[in-house]
Amino acid sequence: MSSPLKAQNRSKVYSNFKYALAIIDIIYLVVLLIAFLGTGLSARLAGWLNSLSASKLLTVPLYIFVASTFYYILSFPLNYCRSYQLEHKFALSTQKLNDWLLDQLKGGLISYAISLILAAAFYSILSRFTDIWWLVISIFWIIFSLVLAKLTPILIIPLFFKYKKLDDEVLRGRILRLAERMKVKILDVFEIDFSKKTLKANAAFVGVGKTRRVLLADTLKNKYTHDEIEVILAHEFSHYKLKHLIKLLLVNSAVIIAAFYLISVSSAAALKIFNLSGLSDIAALPLVVLYFVFFGAVTQPIEAFFSRIMEKEADRLALKITGLKDAFISTMDKLGEQNLADRKPNPLIKFYFFDHPPIDERIDMAKEEKL
Repeated sequence: MSSPLKAQNRSKVYSNFKYALAIIDIIYLVVLLIAFLGTGLSARLAGWLNSLSASKLLTVPLYIFVASTFYYILSFPLNYCRSYQLEHKFALSTQKLNDWLLDQLKGGLISYAISLILAAAFYSILSRFTDIWWLVISIFWIIFSLVLAKLTPILIIPLFFKYKKLDDEVLRGRILRLAERMKVKILDVFEIDFSKKTLKANAAFVGVGKTRRVLLADTLKNKYTHDEIEVILAHEFSHYKLKHLIKLLLVNSAVIIAAFYLISVSSAAALKIFNLSGLSDIAALPLVVLYFVFFGAVTQPIEAFFSRIMEKEADRLALKITGLKDAFISTMDKLGEQNLADRKPNPLIKFYFFDHPPIDERIDMAKEEKL
């Protein structure tokens, strides 16, 4: 068994690689988008596709397919390093290369379908609502995200993982009683086969309305006690009880509206820089993406800050409801070791990337909490 110091050093090295690659990924995307626009490649691609068909019904899907395919090819080495090589280097992944490539294909097709829907809505709304298009598309985007959240457990997750109703009736009953006690309505508790791809542990409370359910990773179910699993699910249910999901929706909605409004009031100057006729030109689509990348980079630490506050509130309520302080502390220790979490991150890393309080902060909070 590895010593605590060795495990912490390993976690620190893993985290440093992970965050460095994430920063490189953002910078690389920005460079590619600017180059694609600045060299006129986007305009030439749009012109070539327009010459093939005068209808945007074909131009838009073809443009998105070609542009996204080239982006995937150009970013493949970095993507491979981040999501496959790094996870295997630190013995966190059990997935074979062929399976990883298949998941990449599935993820790409899903991303393409979602991008196509959003782009089609964007151009349709832009042509019909010339003054308040930014507000209308924001509303559509928000509604679409809710629909996607509802469909994710039944359409998207099964494409990547198999899950079945939890066969541990004692644990299942305990989770269902906890949900009833916290007045949280769920469809059922399911076990998901995380171990076929990763050694990390996780549990999730997903879906909207009648699709709301608990997904319990087998890597968590098989290594954690019932007390530890209960306090994890109490934390997830606490988000619902404290209306964090609604608050997050409001925050995300505000970000989306602000982003599209920023595009509407400042894009004229940006369009001139890249010699583009207007936002309605499909060649300007990378510019819209560039806006969202910049806006996301600026707002990420703000969203992370509010998320950390909500996570701390959920921890406190979970402890209050279950009274399982020792189980909470042991759970945090196990998750930190199993997922190679950075327990004491650099303050700048925490400020920008951490949407949960670091493990050691959560443990210290639990130790001080009076039940």
